[in-house]
Amino acid sequence: MPPQSLVPAASVLASVKAAVNDVYDTAALRQLDAAHYLHPFTDHAALKSKGVRVMVRGEGIYLWDSEGNKILDGMSGLWCVNVGYGRTRISEAVYRQMETLPFYNSFFNTTNIPAVNLAALLVELSPPQFNHVFFTGSGSEANDTNLRMVRRYWDLLGCPGRHTIISRYNAYHGSTVAGSALGGMEGMHEQAGTLPGIEHIGQPNWFESGQGMSENEFGIVAAGWLERKILEIGPDKVAAFIGEPVQGAGGVIIPPATYWPEIQRICDKYGVLLIADEVICGFGRLGAWFASELMQIKPDLITFAKGVTSGYVPLGGVLVGDRVAKVLTEKGGDFNHGFTYSGHPVACAAALENLRIIVEEQLVQQVALETGPYLKSKFASLGDHPLVGYTNSLGFVAGLNLVKKRADKPHDCVLFNPDLGVGMVCRGYMFDNGIIMRAVGDRMIIAPPLVMTTAQIDEMITRIRSALDATLADIRQRGWL
Repeated sequence: MPPQSLVPAASVLASVKAAVNDVYDTAALRQLDAAHYLHPFTDHAALKSKGVRVMVRGEGIYLWDSEGNKILDGMSGLWCVNVGYGRTRISEAVYRQMETLPFYNSFFNTTNIPAVNLAALLVELSPPQFNHVFFTGSGSEANDTNLRMVRRYWDLLGCPGRHTIISRYNAYHGSTVAGSALGGMEGMHEQAGTLPGIEHIGQPNWFESGQGMSENEFGIVAAGWLERKILEIGPDKVAAFIGEPVQGAGGVIIPPATYWPEIQRICDKYGVLLIADEVICGFGRLGAWFASELMQIKPDLITFAKGVTSGYVPLGGVLVGDRVAKVLTEKGGDFNHGFTYSGHPVACAAALENLRIIVEEQLVQQVALETGPYLKSKFASLGDHPLVGYTNSLGFVAGLNLVKKRADKPHDCVLFNPDLGVGMVCRGYMFDNGIIMRAVGDRMIIAPPLVMTTAQIDEMITRIRSALDATLADIRQRGWL
């Protein structure tokens, strides 16, 4: 007889069998989840008392939970399911690769066909300065790679003092030790601290910091914070600046048009490497293959993940520009960095098929020319709601601020006390109304699948407005208005 620890409990086996047969005991699954599953970014005591929502199926832009509720996924899973759910072409490509070569590593002078083909395709799709790719398992790992690669680059050039990387407050660059340190999320730094040689500047949030200036004026001012920080640290000590073209987890912070060109000018002036974290923005999300093209910048490194496989299989990486790659490949010596799953053949096979779908269905062009502009117009129409202040969007990301409007001056608004958690109240009504919309404080954000049609955009906006109405009624009853 095997040891008791190797024999699963009967209740666990029963839950697995029920799930396979599409019969779900939600209460039992919630109990197992609370007993054994530690979730990311979660207050586990609060979750245990409330219970999880069990997602069981997806098709197109919709999800179904274990209780039969149909939910429009306004967040593409977690910014990633660009081609929508239920793409059998991707699952079939994964199956074929698993039957052929389910795994081999990229160490010891070896490679595999999907990784080679994917690297070549990514080079073809990316801006012209990129001819090399380093694969990882996630965006967090990719930003760890950036930190290591940037410092190796300057060491090889004989500049070991250039190790400081500048980022922005409220930025998100992953949750590994290096990723969270590069990011500017206060709550993450409170729990894990940061790392030496990482500095932060303000974010280009016009609604928060630019009042009294035009957006374009503010863009120049916000970019100037980078130059000020470089001079404070010393240009001979600054290795790189990292930023998301549009800050995602920070609340869909879309910078003024003047911001990124000025950032590029400053980086060029001081010889600082520019890293564009496009984990969210890449692969059509903003209406271009890479947002760097829209922002008129030429980064030296681009972080990618999420949309490269539409989330079907984990994969991330770094597009390495010629400036950096030339030094790494010609100076000699090991780059002592890598992962067991770098260039995983199954993940690369999923990415190849996912990118074929995006190309064949012209999803990037569709977002740029049709559905992106349509979403912008429809989302802006929510601005007439009594709870909605500043709205903005770009491609297939959008956000709005929940505010108190004055009846006599609707363009003047007052922010809610953040301790009230109005955004979380609103998020609850979104779920109840069959729409997933994320709350970042009192800013509500969306990033729907790129396959969403104009009719489905109408449906989404209707559901959002209904949930806003329910939120308004609720907070009035609580006396918050």
